[in-house]
Amino acid sequence: MKKTATWKPGTMPALLIGAAARLMARRDDERLQRVGLRVAQLPVLVALKNGERLTQKALAHIAGVEQPSMAQLLMRMERDGLIQRTPDPADGRSSLVSLTPSAIERLEPGRDMLRLGNDEALAGFTAEETDQLLGMLHRILRNLERHD
Repeated sequence: MKKTATWKPGTMPALLIGAAARLMARRDDERLQRVGLRVAQLPVLVALKNGERLTQKALAHIAGVEQPSMAQLLMRMERDGLIQRTPDPADGRSSLVSLTPSAIERLEPGRDMLRLGNDEALAGFTAEETDQLLGMLHRILRNLERHD
C-alpha cells in the first residue's frame, strides 16, 4: 500500500462535509428542541407530514436505519405525543404510524428552525454559489449511492 507524503484533513472534502454535517445537526437539534422536536425524528416527520400512515418497517427503510433503532425512536415519539399507532388492517401483527395533531402543529415552527440554520450556514454565499454547492452535493450523494 502506497503511503501518502502528507496527511491534510482540511483538503479532504469527505472530512469537511462530515464535520459540517455534525455541527449543523447539533445546532439544528438545539433549535428544534425549542419546539419539542429532534433531528433524529426528521425522517419520520417528513414521511408522515401529509397524513400518511406507514409501518415501522417502512419508516425504518425510509430513514435508512435498522428496525430496532426505529422501534426505539417511535417509542420516544409516542411517549412525547408526536405519533399514534393504529392496527394495520392488512396485517394484524403490525400497526400503522401517523402523526398526532400536536406533531403537525410543530412542523412549521420546526421548518423555521431548520431554515435559520440553513441561512446561517450559507451566509455570504450568492444564489449562484448556493446552486453550485447543491449540484455538487447531489453529485456526491449519487456517487456514494452507486457504491452503497
